[in-house]
Amino acid sequence: MHRSYLLISCLLCSLFYSQIADAQLLKVQGTVYDFFTKQRLDAVTIRTTGGKATISDSLGKYSIEVNAKDSIWFSYLTKNTQKYPVDTITNLQNFEVALYVDAAWLPAVKVKNRNYRIDSLENRETYAKVFNFRKPGIRLSNTSPQAYVPGSVTVGLDLDELINMFRFKRTRQMLAFQHRLLQEEQDKYIDHRFTKRLVTQLTGLKTPSLEPFMTFCRPAYDLLIAMNDIELGYYIEQSFLIYKRQMSSKLSLPN
Repeated sequence: MHRSYLLISCLLCSLFYSQIADAQLLKVQGTVYDFFTKQRLDAVTIRTTGGKATISDSLGKYSIEVNAKDSIWFSYLTKNTQKYPVDTITNLQNFEVALYVDAAWLPAVKVKNRNYRIDSLENRETYAKVFNFRKPGIRLSNTSPQAYVPGSVTVGLDLDELINMFRFKRTRQMLAFQHRLLQEEQDKYIDHRFTKRLVTQLTGLKTPSLEPFMTFCRPAYDLLIAMNDIELGYYIEQSFLIYKRQMSSKLSLPN
């Protein structure tokens, strides 16, 4: 009888310690690279089957806690890698992954009815006088030397520009019109690249939740022209993380 109790106790202890070992958290860390350029990738999401998640930093490095029986996978611009079982990773302290980063991952931007570039060129041609307008000032005349009149006091000066210097109302109107056309052109460029279709594919948001987020993270023109498609996708994903945190904070505040 004593031996039976001893055997049962040993089995229970073995099972207990086994469960503790299974529940023990391990740490997987490493670096994420671009397979083609060998550059380190930031903003890559790392997830586990246990429900934990983290994001690689500006140097492509990450660190995440896992259970021994978990699997981890990597996600970048809505594309996921295969799942890697933790117990098959030989070096948990330096698990490096290279991702195939391709602009083709992002959906193609399509403009309905008309071509954006053609519209822009036509608009520039139609309002060329306004787009090319400069505030009047004293400038040299383009008149050829053969037209020079001896004794003229306006030799070398552009008379039209001189007269326009005093047409203050016209100058204000032309500058305001020019500013409006430039603003419209920039807004159309933003709409051309920052589309509902793109944002929905990267965030999963749909109407009516989509519109407030697009207003929240609508990129400025100067910022957008400096970004390629991959960088725009990264900008949207990071803005979405910030947006969700802000929304969660607002919901947690007492009324």
